[in-house]
Amino acid sequence: MPPAHSGYFLADGARVPSVTQVISRFKDAGALIHWAWKCGRDGHDYRVVRDKAADAGTMAHAAIEAHIRGREFVFDGDIETCDRARCAFGAFLEWAEQTQLRITHTELALVSERYGFGGTMDAIVLRNGRAVGDWKASNACYPEYLIQIAAYGQLWNENFPDEPITAGYHLLRFDKRFGDFHSHWWKELDRAWIAFRHLRALWDIDLELRDRVS
Repeated sequence: MPPAHSGYFLADGARVPSVTQVISRFKDAGALIHWAWKCGRDGHDYRVVRDKAADAGTMAHAAIEAHIRGREFVFDGDIETCDRARCAFGAFLEWAEQTQLRITHTELALVSERYGFGGTMDAIVLRNGRAVGDWKASNACYPEYLIQIAAYGQLWNENFPDEPITAGYHLLRFDKRFGDFHSHWWKELDRAWIAFRHLRALWDIDLELRDRVS
């Protein structure tokens, strides 16, 4: 299996889209447009704000992965980005201590031969059964997150049919400013998985239509 950054491929070599590519292609951009407008109103370049937030979130994810694997992590970058990443990472540590969930897999890249997509999930956690775990450093929880982690559940179930997801789906959203965390859990996400299948089908239709007008 190639690493996530090099793409996802079926056994026959055909390249397939990632979970996030499929969802991002069709999600509502209204909230993002409004946020960019607010940045401009307040005298900030939304691209700078966006990139700093993304850097802090990426750094926090990397720190979490290092912690899970028992490796040392060095927060390296500008002071503001590192402070925000440390804050988010601290929220993760607090959640991990409170829940006592055991993480068995992290940053696991998988491909669905049946449905033609790939993805890299943040974690598989274990407590009274296996569950999907996902970490977000965002300012809110959005419906597309449910679609994303439902797709990750399908990836796991297809590749590990003898160890299916039976303990639901965990979403941890940690705050980069205050060190708060917001934990969500869903027993099942059947409707979210149906939504992803529709989006995956629409991805192929969209590519075909683009070819017809190119």
